This record gives sequence, structure tokens and C-alpha cells, in this order.
Amino acid sequence: MPEIALLHTSPVHVATFEALRDQIAPELILTQIVREDLLENARMQGITQTLIDDVCTTIHSTHAPVICTCTTLGEIAETAGAIRIDRPMMQQAAQASGPILLVYALASTADTSRTLLQAALDAVENPAEIRTLDLGEFWPLFEAAEHTAFAACIAGAVRAYVAQNDTRCVVLAQASMATAAQNLSDLGIPVLTSPESALRAAIGTVSE
Repeated sequence: MPEIALLHTSPVHVATFEALRDQIAPELILTQIVREDLLENARMQGITQTLIDDVCTTIHSTHAPVICTCTTLGEIAETAGAIRIDRPMMQQAAQASGPILLVYALASTADTSRTLLQAALDAVENPAEIRTLDLGEFWPLFEAAEHTAFAACIAGAVRAYVAQNDTRCVVLAQASMATAAQNLSDLGIPVLTSPESALRAAIGTVSE
């Protein structure tokens, strides 16, 4: 049976990926590893060598392809051989024909997300402008497990921005923001999230 491992820094993603697996590939075995301490350490101390070693050891502890669902740790996880959850999404966003709104709610993800999106645009020679929307004020809702309120606030802020600014694509940078897309289905432009695109990309690696 095909197997994929996931490295999470929040337990909320476990149910998300189980539901996606059931929809996309019911036969797929998921090994889900939750390490909340990795993100906590990254936020408190930055990306230290100790953190890098810990991430690498965790990824190498499984024989299956690994998706790292934490945007903050994505770059170092990818270096260790994992699939960073946001790369397939950024490659989709790079097809946009105008300004792209990159939305995040955790400051530690801002630079890595923007760098990855810019690299995706450069790869296809797309000069589209990247605009950012910092919604860090709502992150405490996620930390308090107020996930419905978190998604509603993210969606409301994005809707307000798009109403006032030319936007051709919205990128919800963090996997934790994915449910907000359900509240934006009528926006009239692509609203991209990372979980499904990353899982499909990983399935492609085990199907080859």
C-alpha cells in the first residue's frame, strides 16, 4: 500500500489530511507526526542548527515520502528531502495574470513564503506583483483552537482587501488558513490553499 508521512506543528492538520486522503486516495496510508515544539522553538529562537538537526532527524526517521506542513520550517524540511507544503501552491499562483495577494498570519512565514512565490514567478518569467497582507492579529484565535472564528476573520479581511485593490489571485500562505477559502468561493478569482495541492504532489511521487 502506498504511504506518505506528514510532519505537522499543529494537531489540527491531522483531520484535514485524513479527510483529503479519504476524498483523493482512500487506499493511501498516512503516517502523521505532530511536533508542536518545532514551531515553538523556531518562533522563540529562530532557525538554529539544533532545530535544523531536529527537523532532519524527524524526516529521516520515516521511509515514506514526507510532506512538511509547517510553512516556517518548509525550507529546511525541503533541504532534508521533504516536500514543502506550499511549493505546489506557489507554482499554481505563478500562472496568475496580475497582482497576487500573499496572505499570512504568522510573521515567521512571511519571508519564506514570499521568497518561494517569487522563485516560482521567476521560473516562468511572470512579472506579476506580489502584495502581502499580514493578518497576525488573528493568530491568537488559531492558537486558542477557535478555528471557525479564525477562518471567518481571515476571509473577511481578504474580502475587504480585494474589494479595494486589483487582485488576480489570493494565496493563503499557511495550511492553517485553508478553511478560510470556503468562505471566499464567490470571490471570482483563484483562492489557493496548500494542503490538497501538496498531497496530490506527494501522491504523484509514490505513484511513479
